[in-house]
Amino acid sequence: MSLQDTTTATGTLDTETVAPGDEEYDDAARVFFGTGAPELVVRPRDADEVAAALAHAVRRGLAVSVRSGGHSLLGHGTNTGGMVIDLRHLDGIEVLDVDRRVVRVGGGATWGRVAEALDPRGWALTSGDTAGVGVGGLTLGGGFGWMVRRHGLAIDNLVAARVVTAGGRLLTASATENPQLFWALRGGGGNFGVVVSFDFVAQPVATVHRGTVTYQLDDVAELVVRWRDAMRAAPEELTSTLVLPPAVPDQIPEAMVLLCYAGQGDVAAANDAIEPLLELGTVLRASISECRYADLLEDAAAPPGLRVAGRNTLVRSVNDEVVAAIDRLHRSPAPAMVALRSLGGAFSRVQREATAFAHRDAEAMVLCMAMLPESATDDDVARALQPWEPVAARGIGSYTNFQGSASAADVAAAYPPATYARLSLVKRAYDPGNVFAHNHNVLPGDGLPRPRTADRR
Repeated sequence: MSLQDTTTATGTLDTETVAPGDEEYDDAARVFFGTGAPELVVRPRDADEVAAALAHAVRRGLAVSVRSGGHSLLGHGTNTGGMVIDLRHLDGIEVLDVDRRVVRVGGGATWGRVAEALDPRGWALTSGDTAGVGVGGLTLGGGFGWMVRRHGLAIDNLVAARVVTAGGRLLTASATENPQLFWALRGGGGNFGVVVSFDFVAQPVATVHRGTVTYQLDDVAELVVRWRDAMRAAPEELTSTLVLPPAVPDQIPEAMVLLCYAGQGDVAAANDAIEPLLELGTVLRASISECRYADLLEDAAAPPGLRVAGRNTLVRSVNDEVVAAIDRLHRSPAPAMVALRSLGGAFSRVQREATAFAHRDAEAMVLCMAMLPESATDDDVARALQPWEPVAARGIGSYTNFQGSASAADVAAAYPPATYARLSLVKRAYDPGNVFAHNHNVLPGDGLPRPRTADRR
């Protein structure tokens, strides 16, 4: 690793870098779900160094990956032969306005650090599921978290962002400055620049109630319907995810509900809200407790020796057809974890055109994580995911952060035609050369709606 004055083929980069042959290179090239072989990993400490790194990449014709926490299912935080801009040093957390609870968070911070920093004030931000998830990647995709029904997506609490564009300009994006860019950043992914900081409005959250309830899995369809009905009647302070693990030979089939009640410390109200989830079936184990929000975000590790293929779809209604498709998926021979994530509440009160994440009328997200050997080929993945296709066909769109493929069909599923057309105009304005292409890529365009495609494998 070099700290200053890194000599390159075209000059000098005055920033911390890691290159092949350096002691840290193997770790610097690796992310949560993959390993790359970049020509250079750059670790800027401010916006000027980000701009210099981008200029170097453009001069050299290097593909650019931007890394926040490095948890992309597709390994977008690394690449082969290009440049990785690792934002780990841009991880500051600063209170800008105590009365309004406005907090500035660096693009390279992790949600665990944010939660710890806000906890002494009794504040929290709805955020990723685990502590190591990066603020930048999660937010730009939309930002599902444990309090999505109570406080919406992460982008619904975002009031401004500071962005370094492909041309090296540092811009503020907000409702009043560069508003089209601000709209695009809220769900449009990393297509438009390197976000060096985000300004959020934190919520007053002293403690939450978290829990895991494990059931004997006798009938998948019946359990899904009971969970759906319980969540339809639940207060928006309660968010839950129904998890259907793959069957394990010679073991009693199990299912789990993971829950978070984000009220205002009212134990009786929490108990009343959670009680229906204890009546969905035969409970084998249950653990429910009050805790700091920061304690809810635990560390996670990638499963060793496996290739994880993730897909998701957002469904307008968990109706009989969706339930039947989930049942068939879970019965398929390919080992896969299926999860249903409850939505509604604050998530649904945002108008679909207000942000680039447009699927606000979804009742739930359905997620499939197929577990294959590490040596599995793309053809193996395609075969394993065939039972997923009937579920995806009943969805209204997808969430890019949980989508383990990035084809044109995946981009079309994420962004309805009118949304994509608007994104393409913003892309043309801020990244006409498509420097930021290592993502669910929106192409610079003329703003004409692109037709939807049926293939959402």
